[in-house]
Amino acid sequence: MQKRLLGNSGLEVSALGLGCMGLSYGYGPATDTTDGINLLRKAVDLGITFFDTAEAYGPFANEELVGKALAPVRDQVVIATKFGFKAGDHRTGLDSSPQNIRFVAEQSLKRLQTDYIDLFYQHRVDPNVPIEDVAGVVKDLIQEGKVKHFGMSEAGVKTIRRAHAVQPLTALQSEYSMFTREPEEEILPTLEELGIGFVPFSPLGRGWLTGQIDAKTTFKEGDLRNSLPRFADNARASNHHLVTLIGEIARRKQATSAQIALAWLLAQKDWMVPIPGTTRLHRLEENCGAVDIELSPEDLSDIGDLLAKVPVEGARYNEQMQKMVNR
Repeated sequence: MQKRLLGNSGLEVSALGLGCMGLSYGYGPATDTTDGINLLRKAVDLGITFFDTAEAYGPFANEELVGKALAPVRDQVVIATKFGFKAGDHRTGLDSSPQNIRFVAEQSLKRLQTDYIDLFYQHRVDPNVPIEDVAGVVKDLIQEGKVKHFGMSEAGVKTIRRAHAVQPLTALQSEYSMFTREPEEEILPTLEELGIGFVPFSPLGRGWLTGQIDAKTTFKEGDLRNSLPRFADNARASNHHLVTLIGEIARRKQATSAQIALAWLLAQKDWMVPIPGTTRLHRLEENCGAVDIELSPEDLSDIGDLLAKVPVEGARYNEQMQKMVNR
């Protein structure tokens, strides 16, 4: 597995990370603990060193799973987790108060079975707490050795700059893929200017870019895609054309659609590290194969022309979720 540096921070991780959320939350029933541990350890065997979790995934269950699975190889991996919700539950509202950040850090350390957090993200910007105060607390945690690096998720440009001035950010995590290209306009140029790494989550468009979902697909109870406008029946019918065209490129490159989607992201910037999630071993292996796919300038030009011609139908978040992003 190739390695990459997240911005100017010096934090080196595998070129592809693993988003662990879906093992415990968001896409239907949680994965069996033994199966989850096996998948996480297989990821290590495949060369993945970057694992993304959060107290809110469960809540708490995902951190416990990640901690249990990675404890034997803790010195070989980079673990990212997050703070920012009341009682660790996104349904109860935001809380990035200094006391809550410290509380979450202590509890996450216990659940992750470690004495330091490699990368500590603010999960969503809290408008009730000045970002300078947030960055200041994380700076203190870094000085105390409990945290190594500071990150933010789904933050806007002005907030990123204010936070970075207090405690340099190692990474921003936001949704980015062929299916969601919002960061290209302002976020990516700002990160490049400031030397901040970028961690795209949902790099496969929550499964859409794999080509395995169509207008007839049904999602299990508890699957967040049931509430997302982009996955409504009419939007899925409109967006299927994009998947068809990506599939044609994949066949030409003797790859899968998922591999092309990930290879495209990897080709955008060398300080960008996608974190696709999966609960299946064969999908994990498939995703890792994307690192070895080289897209030529002509390939990237063709894909760029394709994306320009095929607009995506439907918002990526529902109204309530959208209120908490790009602040």
